[in-house]
Amino acid sequence: MEFNYRVYAEPSPLVIVLSLALSLVQLVALWKIFVKAGEPGWAAIVPIYNLYITFKIAWGSGWKFLLMLIPLVNVVVGIMLLFKLARSFGKGTGFGFGLLFLAPIFFPILGFGDARYQGPDGAQPLQPAPAM
Repeated sequence: MEFNYRVYAEPSPLVIVLSLALSLVQLVALWKIFVKAGEPGWAAIVPIYNLYITFKIAWGSGWKFLLMLIPLVNVVVGIMLLFKLARSFGKGTGFGFGLLFLAPIFFPILGFGDARYQGPDGAQPLQPAPAM
């Protein structure tokens, strides 16, 4: 008796199209978030650089993204990043939980919504002194 087991299942074309569409929406939302924060939008498509820019937006220092290289610490820092990102756009803790658990919904809300960038961790960005 011969058994023929299929090692993998091929994804259906519908799953592929929906995955690509969701990825594109997430990419455009991240692009819009970067532009709102005064960063170049194209940075959203560069893999490591987009993480650096996200940390720069949320924490004020992009180099803190190196903490993501430390096992177990990266989980805590990643969760903190989402809450700080929400606060940077004037959103509260509830929105941070939305970014954590429902990112495909809340990132587009942040990117396409009326949220304004308020500086790292919600501090107002520095404004130039008015000319006299």
